[in-house]
Amino acid sequence: MSNKKQRLDEAIYERNYVYNFHFHLIWVTKYRHPAFTTSQLVTDMKSILQRIADLNEVTIERMEVMPDHVHMLISFKPKYAPTNIVKAFKGGSARLFFEKHPEVKAQKFWGGHLWSHSYYMSTLGNMSREVVEHYIDNQR
Repeated sequence: MSNKKQRLDEAIYERNYVYNFHFHLIWVTKYRHPAFTTSQLVTDMKSILQRIADLNEVTIERMEVMPDHVHMLISFKPKYAPTNIVKAFKGGSARLFFEKHPEVKAQKFWGGHLWSHSYYMSTLGNMSREVVEHYIDNQR
């Protein structure tokens, strides 16, 4: 899947449909424990999330991994349910991250859950995309 940047005013043309929507997705670690406390842990999580996006035909337009939460601006085909995309990101990333960093699981996430059960997702209109991009780009 190509991860080229899609402009908000540009529709994506598929064989059976045309779409142009973007989602702002945020989720937090269990009990807001800081898990991504080094640049290597942040880089590893970003790589994992990109891998999951590629496998699920999701375009990540912006992403930032903070010590205790993740922000993403994503787009995906309308044939996919948003809840399934969230499950793919949260479930897959927790499993892959703990495989790569079992020490983080042992130190802070002894119950075996990296992420809180909740998440925030909103769709974006023309006016709010730049605001969200700026917000994500300036997290650090």
